[in-house]
Amino acid sequence: MSKIFKLLILTAIFYLSSFIVNSQKNIVDQAIAVVGKNIILKSDIENQYVQMMSQEYISKSDLKCDILEEFLYQKLLLNQAELDSIEITLQEVEYAMDNRFRQIINKVGSEDKLEEYFGKSILEMKEDLKQEMKNQLLIQKMQGKVTEDLKITPTEVRKYFNEIHEDSLPTINETYEIEQIVKFPKIKDEDKEVVKEKLKELRERIINGDKFSTLAVLYSEDPGSAPKGGELGFVSRADLVSEFAAVAFNLKDPEEVSRIVETEFGYHIIQLIKKKGEFVNVRHILLSPKVSPNEMVKAKNVLDSISTLVKIDSLTFVKAAEKFSDDENSKNTGGLVVNYYTGNSQFEKEHLDANTYYNIKSLKIGDISKPFESKNEKGKTVYKIVRLKSKTNAHKINLKDDYQRVQDVALADKKQKVLNNWIKQRQTSTYIHIDESYQNCNFEMKGWIK
Repeated sequence: MSKIFKLLILTAIFYLSSFIVNSQKNIVDQAIAVVGKNIILKSDIENQYVQMMSQEYISKSDLKCDILEEFLYQKLLLNQAELDSIEITLQEVEYAMDNRFRQIINKVGSEDKLEEYFGKSILEMKEDLKQEMKNQLLIQKMQGKVTEDLKITPTEVRKYFNEIHEDSLPTINETYEIEQIVKFPKIKDEDKEVVKEKLKELRERIINGDKFSTLAVLYSEDPGSAPKGGELGFVSRADLVSEFAAVAFNLKDPEEVSRIVETEFGYHIIQLIKKKGEFVNVRHILLSPKVSPNEMVKAKNVLDSISTLVKIDSLTFVKAAEKFSDDENSKNTGGLVVNYYTGNSQFEKEHLDANTYYNIKSLKIGDISKPFESKNEKGKTVYKIVRLKSKTNAHKINLKDDYQRVQDVALADKKQKVLNNWIKQRQTSTYIHIDESYQNCNFEMKGWIK
């Protein structure tokens, strides 16, 4: 089962599958299986089958049965996550979505190419896939909950590695470890005032009769909500940054428009649509102050000065990052950047944004890049310098150079065994029905068919 799960996760565009399904008009949809309240459709299986066949994936058994079993496994986790009331915030969904799309765009070359291929804008694709991404995060959290207390000893790691046949040892791709110092270009007070005055003007127009939704489409800089007239849909307090939530939930009457609200994303005005218990549906217009070219130059000059101090040994890069970097995450690790996809500090090329990879690819270990422009996880323009801490050439995995990787894989194997036992227990206590057309599948885990 785990072999299919890994394939689903690593398929670069697996979560864009709904677009391919929509193009396959010949598929007559039907429910193939039900797990708890969650349904697996024929189109789910057929679509994944088409993707895997297009990649020339070879299965030793019936591939469609393999795919169905992986969906059964995921739906079982999703069903339990719902029963356990596990929550995923809107910010978590958007952050995960942004990172996944960034990875794909790096692969295909540009946003335009991706949009041309699917015939939809990035915004439309993200909106269509929001629920699917939320489900994926719920599944991951539930999986983590089942195995959260598991640990592995060095003896277990060595035993696991020694049991792998030499011909089966994988090749490790070229990887990089990087440290960074980030500067946020300063936004002048007058530039902030320009934005606030514009929002005041828009607020007056709304109060005097203009439609909030129309102005949101025309002026809002929130790419997710602007095309929908600024509407967010029903969200909880946990889904929103605290400053925004405090104002949104304090609005009393439908169509009431808030004062100007400042958050880490910029400045907003908010209009209440409806409240429902602990949830609220609002529209908003977001405007962000623009960084002046002069401030961009200043940020680059500051980074140049910091780089010079490090190069003449007046300051180590680690100390410089702790003292000068504006990025709180890497600042607290002496500049070391953690890979969102793996949870460690090793980056393969595909996990780096194009600008960062371009600026480190020719560096030697210990070298520092020139200052360059980039985007942080909130989409804001930043400038940074990067030091190449280490670089590992492609090689066959071994315990000396790749202990952490082997440990991660060994622990994942141990977790999979625990998950298999968990599945067996849940199979007996969860409603599971599989259509007769799949009753003859030789599933890896017994117990699906009752």
